Amino acid sequence: MGRNKLERFRQIEENTNVIQPGKEIFEKIKGNWKAVQFQNEAPLVVELACGRGEFTVGQARVEPEKNYVGVDIKGGRIWKGSSIAIAEGLKNVAFLRTQIELIEASFEVDEIDELWITFPDPRPKDRDERKRLTAPKFLEMYKKIMTPGGHVHFKTDNTGLYEYTFELLNSREDIVIFKNTRDFYMSEWKENHHGIMTRYEKMFMEKGETIKYIEFGFK
Repeated sequence: MGRNKLERFRQIEENTNVIQPGKEIFEKIKGNWKAVQFQNEAPLVVELACGRGEFTVGQARVEPEKNYVGVDIKGGRIWKGSSIAIAEGLKNVAFLRTQIELIEASFEVDEIDELWITFPDPRPKDRDERKRLTAPKFLEMYKKIMTPGGHVHFKTDNTGLYEYTFELLNSREDIVIFKNTRDFYMSEWKENHHGIMTRYEKMFMEKGETIKYIEFGFK
């Protein structure tokens, strides 16, 4: 392991905006994000597979009235976002280092007010369907930890994943679709995201891909 990587892991151990196994707060955070980590009652917004945290940190800058948590398993990625948030003095940003399959261990029932699924791995092979972040087993997890009336935002460049997700959501009686477009930046909602783009989003758009977007909630 390189020196830079070791130094980054040392830093995230010290960064108070990173919640990860081995830290005492990791075992206590479930149900206590607002009271313990943020010490306020502002809405809790979570981004799954946040990567370097560009979107999480970007939203926190323009919406200080909300608390933001980026979730990822890669410590090197989380180091980037957490370091930027600390350097900018953003108190409404935190990062959770865990596998998304285990998020119910870190969030209580009805704890999350808003959820973002931004450019997840499309998992195009049929045998990998259960691993897609919009597969039924994940939807059931989200349904438990979302507050009643909470909204889920899904963005992807991948047409196959978009069509799979839309068909699945549209087939369920317990889900309502609020917004749906095959070309987000040509839609009436493009300003709602404050022009914040992830590294992958910029890369896909430079290749000529359109960004698909669905906003939905659980009845």
